[in-house]
Amino acid sequence: MILVGPLAAGKSTLGALVAQRLGHPFVDLDDIAWSYCAEVGWDLDRLLERDEAVGWVAAEREWEPARAHAVERAVPDHPDTVIAFGAGYTSFTRPEYADQVRRALAPVPDVVHLVPSPDPVRSVAVLRERAIASRGKDWIIEGHDWIAEWVADPLAAEVAAATVYTDGISPDESAEQLVELRERLYAEPAA
Repeated sequence: MILVGPLAAGKSTLGALVAQRLGHPFVDLDDIAWSYCAEVGWDLDRLLERDEAVGWVAAEREWEPARAHAVERAVPDHPDTVIAFGAGYTSFTRPEYADQVRRALAPVPDVVHLVPSPDPVRSVAVLRERAIASRGKDWIIEGHDWIAEWVADPLAAEVAAATVYTDGISPDESAEQLVELRERLYAEPAA
């Protein structure tokens, strides 16, 4: 199962719970991506240098090919694993990188989009509150609202077989919902 969605949607928390319930390993792509990014010339130092030189928004845009490459490499390298994708792994300004991620995720039947609510305004509010509580940061950087961008970006929902809304539901209840969803997705014949 691959969990996608905006920052603070609960991908890592729920991914670990689902992996435990399924008896599969759990991987957070944020924890392993740098080795893949290095294959195409990116490391954290380069990202931070670009941030200082051109600003965070421009540096994130420059880093898109490395994020797409990390997805392309991580998916086949981690079969039978629950993987949580950071928000940036399904958010691109360049269509070729979004296409690369679409192709990488196409064979995976249980990609699930996590978001608090079907209402984007509510989702942004919930995610911002969670981000501030857990990371001490509102994710408005250089006047750019990253949380709103990730909620509005259609790629995560597009590559997912289903969307699960988490607002007002405990992590244990959400994890159980995801396990049941996975069972249904694997029971359905492929289209």
